[in-house]
Amino acid sequence: MIVPLVEDVAWVRMDEPSAVGAARRAVEQLAAQLGAATARAAEIGIAVTEIASNVVRHGGGGAVLLRAVRADEAAAEIEVVAIDSGPGIADLGTARRDGSSTAGTLGIGLGAIDRMADSVEIATAAERGTVLVARFDIRRRRPVAADGRSVDTAGITRALAGEQVCGDAYAARRSGHRLTLMMGDGSGHGPLAASASSAAVRTFLDPERIAESPAEVLGRVHGALSGTRGAAVAVAEVDPDAQIVRFAGIGNIAGAVLHDGVKRSMVSLGGVAGFRNPPIRTFEYACPPGAVVVLHSDGVRSRWSAADVQALLGRTPLLLAASLLRDAGIRHDDACVLVGRAGS
Repeated sequence: MIVPLVEDVAWVRMDEPSAVGAARRAVEQLAAQLGAATARAAEIGIAVTEIASNVVRHGGGGAVLLRAVRADEAAAEIEVVAIDSGPGIADLGTARRDGSSTAGTLGIGLGAIDRMADSVEIATAAERGTVLVARFDIRRRRPVAADGRSVDTAGITRALAGEQVCGDAYAARRSGHRLTLMMGDGSGHGPLAASASSAAVRTFLDPERIAESPAEVLGRVHGALSGTRGAAVAVAEVDPDAQIVRFAGIGNIAGAVLHDGVKRSMVSLGGVAGFRNPPIRTFEYACPPGAVVVLHSDGVRSRWSAADVQALLGRTPLLLAASLLRDAGIRHDDACVLVGRAGS
């Protein structure tokens, strides 16, 4: 089974008050494109206005990411990820209570955002900032868990500043109990890099080849990328029954298993998928129940530690991915983070 298709539609920088209106207009347009009724699109716009206002006024600036999530032709959601590096929220419980508003904003408060969204999750830390993830079913047809913990994988991408497309891409799929993650980092930046990483995703998602091992998938991706710029590519298969993760990588995609306060890095071999004959080998690592697997491109610094994300390991994968991107992302490169959780 393929994980729902997620598209990072737009990053909106929240550096000045006028950016709030830009975020609202962008999300209302996205909601209409996905088939939302006018009233629902306006409701989502109101929520995003409050979210974005908080980032500008109280987070010291940051960014809002708008994402389209399509499970199938009849089901669509919008995910809103707000990131800032401000002082954090001193009393999150009070801030989320109905009737508590944030000075200078619409005054509806996080409590009302909780009601308009199908789920809201927030991570905040003093002097590190706040990450908020809100999900909106465009038709509100089905209940969504308030904390989103049933979701076992999520990724996030951000293009190099000044580029319209990101040269990094990711995908995930399930087969039985196994969850397989793939990341591609197209060589260079811009449309040609994005074309290479997109070819890697299409090859990975071939429904006729879901039983392949990571090394077999990587070999097939290598062949498919011939004639492109090439890419760094990694594949990780999380097998909860065997309590291991099988990992094969070519190039500078970093992989790690997080469990019990320890970060164990996985080995990716040198080379470029699509060029010559890079070495391909699968390595196995212990992956106990509840462990978290993280893949990221070289647009994210690899020196982050398990302690940096320990408080987020029990939260949703998207919250963890967005926090890593904020804290370790590099602005002068495309960046991508993909997080998957082993079965508990």
